Amino acid sequence: MEKRDAISGGNHAALWHGRFKEGPDADAVAFETSIHVDERMAFDDISGSKAHVAMLGESGIIPFEEATLIIKTLEEISQDLKDEKLKIDYSAEDIHSFIEGTLTDRIGEAGKKVHTGRSRNDQIALDERLYLRHAIPTLQNKIITLIETLTCIAKNHKSSLMSGYTHMQRAQPVTLAHHLCAWCWMLTRDNDRLSDALKRIDFSPLGAGALAGTGLPLNRELVAEKLGFSGVTQNSLDTVSDRDYCIEFTSAFSLLMTHLSRFCEEVVLWSTEEFKFINLSEKWSTGSSIMPQKKNPDFAELIRGRTGKVYGDLIALLTMMKGLPLSYNRDMQEDKESLFDAYDTVSSCLTIFTKMIGTASWNTDRMFASCIGGFANATDVADYLVRKGMPFRTAHGVAAKAVRMGIESNCNIEDLSIQQLKECSELIEDDIFSMITPEACVNVRTVTGGPSEKSVENQIVALTNYCNEFSRK
Repeated sequence: MEKRDAISGGNHAALWHGRFKEGPDADAVAFETSIHVDERMAFDDISGSKAHVAMLGESGIIPFEEATLIIKTLEEISQDLKDEKLKIDYSAEDIHSFIEGTLTDRIGEAGKKVHTGRSRNDQIALDERLYLRHAIPTLQNKIITLIETLTCIAKNHKSSLMSGYTHMQRAQPVTLAHHLCAWCWMLTRDNDRLSDALKRIDFSPLGAGALAGTGLPLNRELVAEKLGFSGVTQNSLDTVSDRDYCIEFTSAFSLLMTHLSRFCEEVVLWSTEEFKFINLSEKWSTGSSIMPQKKNPDFAELIRGRTGKVYGDLIALLTMMKGLPLSYNRDMQEDKESLFDAYDTVSSCLTIFTKMIGTASWNTDRMFASCIGGFANATDVADYLVRKGMPFRTAHGVAAKAVRMGIESNCNIEDLSIQQLKECSELIEDDIFSMITPEACVNVRTVTGGPSEKSVENQIVALTNYCNEFSRK
């Protein structure tokens, strides 16, 4: 079948071809078809059509026997697609045209009744929602798997000390487990955002028609019930022109990719000789075409780089929608490519990052060494004085004086003598030395969310419960 035939005739003809004497130019057809993008929604399109036709039959809008035949044939088409007995005809304009054309090929005139009381405008809005309802939980399961992978690593590193950083300067001691839990909490918010967005697509758009509903006595609520929606959309104009959900999900994808990119930035830094905190598996590293010694964190870099693609998809959707009047405009056909590209990118990046981080090993000696030097215990000197009654702002100045003394003596605070420390404050006693070790600095921070071993254990339990609770839903 030539591209022109998909418009001008045959059961796979464009659904709108009747008004035209001739089809558009073949290049025009190639430009406006979307089946290569929307084919992934074939089974969702069939599910929506089955529910719609069942309602038409039960409402007496079409003969019940014909509705039964259409549903039976749609189920056969679905099975043939799964079994690869039926191949998608890419000369069809879109997946809706292909499904309806195949149906009509098989049962004749009765197949043409599948579109009774329906427009492609409300049909595509339904298909996208149905697709997202099963695609998003699949993505969420990947997020949960990554959280579980990170908490599993954290369990083994609750006492693995490392420096925490601000402004990429050594700041205060923490643990690897505490750091990994920070990543996990970011991921829980990503997961929750997707759950929230799912609530806003839990309404059936079918029955909104092209923009003004239909004069046929459709039972929209019955279709919504059959498809498992909690209700129906409330305004037909809004329904067919709404792509908020595409933007909302892609926005959530973008923020998730922001987090993955930040994680990857740290993996890249930590794998350098300068840090050497992490040793990536050779299965998740690459070499150099010219430098034989290289072991590069390419997969972390690729995830970091592909974050820009998802941002681009979000900007494309926002730009597409920003000037559109109500209701449907053909610009909106472009929503699927951006939405699906963003989804596919974040899905693959989650898979790769989980495998990469799950097979890495950790250089705990090098991490501990980062806690020494850089005066990371200066805040604990101030806290020591606060416990003795000194106002914090005064204690901050005393600790700063001790830092200056260390710099001038070319040593750390803990290497200063008690006499030198007393020059900073008479409140300082010998017990300070046991309170400013890296271990002491971490374990004294028992506040909720802190880096002490007990606090991190509580975080791991909470994260584990979060994952278990989500999996039970």
